[in-house]
Amino acid sequence: MRPKIVRSLAAIAALGATALPGVSGIGAFGIAAAAEGDICRIPERVVEDDDEKKPRRVPNIEPTTWKRLQQAQELITAEQYAEGIEILEAMVPRGDRRSRYNAAEMGQVHNLLGYAYWELSRPDKTIEHYEKVLEQVPNIAEATELLMLFQLAKIYFMQGQDLEGDAARRWYNLSLTKMGEWIEKNADPGPDPYYFIAQIFFQFKDHTNGIKCVETTIHVARERGTQPKEPWWRMLQFMYYEQENWAKVEEILEILVRDFPKREYWVTLASVYGETNQEQKQLLAMEAAHAGGFLDKETDLRAYGALLLQNETPNRASKQIKKGFDDEVIEVTAKNLQLLGQAYQASHDVDQAIEVFERSVEIEPEGKIYDLLAALYLDSDKFGECRTAAGKALEVGGLANRLRTLVTLGTCEFNLGSLAAARKTFSDVRRGARRDKDRRVERMAGDWINYIASEQKRRDELARVGL
Repeated sequence: MRPKIVRSLAAIAALGATALPGVSGIGAFGIAAAAEGDICRIPERVVEDDDEKKPRRVPNIEPTTWKRLQQAQELITAEQYAEGIEILEAMVPRGDRRSRYNAAEMGQVHNLLGYAYWELSRPDKTIEHYEKVLEQVPNIAEATELLMLFQLAKIYFMQGQDLEGDAARRWYNLSLTKMGEWIEKNADPGPDPYYFIAQIFFQFKDHTNGIKCVETTIHVARERGTQPKEPWWRMLQFMYYEQENWAKVEEILEILVRDFPKREYWVTLASVYGETNQEQKQLLAMEAAHAGGFLDKETDLRAYGALLLQNETPNRASKQIKKGFDDEVIEVTAKNLQLLGQAYQASHDVDQAIEVFERSVEIEPEGKIYDLLAALYLDSDKFGECRTAAGKALEVGGLANRLRTLVTLGTCEFNLGSLAAARKTFSDVRRGARRDKDRRVERMAGDWINYIASEQKRRDELARVGL
């Protein structure tokens, strides 16, 4: 859908005359001059004496001219653009021929031509005619001049968005110039023009001046007693984020979750709390988001569960993660099952942890999970399963500490009565520990080897006497 622009003669007249504060425009100096000139300074209150207002004297539009203008407008409104343009173009003088119409009349001609060409997707011609309107100053109404400045600023900006580099910069500079002139000629410009200029600075990644403009936007809105808009806060938060000003990012996100509560703001706020080592606030933010029903994505529920686990509330963590699986929000993957298994393990629900980790390795065999299962089986006196899991862990590999897995395997083998296998395993542990110069593990393996030898001797004695 094409942006709407004002085209009605009645609408232009209805805008009325806007008083001029008596200051000049910024001129065609572009983005650097606008920044240097502090175009987004906080505006001072303008108190005007009605007796001092001197409305601009504008030539009258002759009845016959007005009739032709209305005829052209009716055709354009009926989308008979060619016919309407034909009438208007006939009113424009060609070559050195002097116009039979005064400046006010020519301003209306060019205004309607600009609108008609806009509807025909000819922004180049619209720009040409709107600039022609401004050439009639000071013989057109202040309202018409302000309207053309505002419309051109928007059109120039849109032209820049379709381009890159220097070509885009040229259009943005023109847009900034026109909007700057509009602001300087308007006693009470309101907040939106400052936000418009902030968008131009944003295009150039000039976040310092962009921030200043958005903050002026918010200030002007509050001065008027209106609530700042959500997009203003979003842009301000983004630009402070780019500057890594975490205090300001946090402050703005706290406003966003209060005034415009949404998932992305709660999750981002929690993330910022985490980045700034405010773990308790991070958890509270996620708690609030969960209570508000905003955590509806897998990443959210995983992060929430991990935070609960990190803050030593594993029972709550396991319940939330399990609910995510039950509600089919969290996908059944090895990684997600491992998080649930860790929560069960931390809450000492060993049987549930084992069940979940078993499902995990069925999906994606991992040495570290087999290793974890082996330890859980050992704690549960499931020595056969322990031996199998430890063997799988060693076979698959990727272990953080292979010697520790061998110790688990040897312990399970011993408890299964496989003393020869256990002795061999602990001999492997001792050799590995010597290689790694790990004296503690080497001594522990030696103690196991001696204990296995004494146990074997005891069993041999019992067998000898028939027991």
